[in-house]
Amino acid sequence: MKIGILTSPNQWFIPYAKRLSKQIKDSKLLFCHAEIEDGFDVLFILSYHKIIPENILQKNRHNIVIHASDLPKGKGWAPMFWQILEGKNEIPFTMFEASTGVDDGDVYMKKTLQLDGFELNEELRKKQANFTIEMCLEFLNNYEKYKTPKPQIGEESFYPKRTAKDSRLDIDKTIREQFNLLRIVNNTEYPAFFEIDGHRYILKIEKADSENR
Repeated sequence: MKIGILTSPNQWFIPYAKRLSKQIKDSKLLFCHAEIEDGFDVLFILSYHKIIPENILQKNRHNIVIHASDLPKGKGWAPMFWQILEGKNEIPFTMFEASTGVDDGDVYMKKTLQLDGFELNEELRKKQANFTIEMCLEFLNNYEKYKTPKPQIGEESFYPKRTAKDSRLDIDKTIREQFNLLRIVNNTEYPAFFEIDGHRYILKIEKADSENR
């Protein structure tokens, strides 16, 4: 089969997209949908942030997206992080066919990622990416089993886009109460912060190594 991997440039998933490409013989790694000419048997669309026109999707037999929620629940932005905020450590992932709608394509498979409840942002991203790679390889290795997708069933819900303000800590709550928020904040782009009497303070979190515990 002719396999393509499409991901956005200059973002966190790039090393994982390259690794996946190396694991799939003769696959092609792309950073813009405009690069697609003749089409693919399978195009994996992973952490890609542009809308792909219908005429591009039609060039490929399968246009596969992986979303970290139990679709149709949890459509939208950063679903894994929102679920962690809800206190969940079992995160469902849905592999589905891309369409011009919002996360509404037919479903190829669903799998569940088990978290331990203590991962921070970087660890969470690593587990998310590795699980995504596993699902892609499983699809290819068991193509006959997964090749025919089924419609989504159930009531849909949506998560909004997370912004810097979503990293705000409540000074009147305990660390334990806000630990899941501290797990998902990004120390560089969206660090945790709090305000007191008109002054803002930024907190950065990292795990202590075994020698410093």
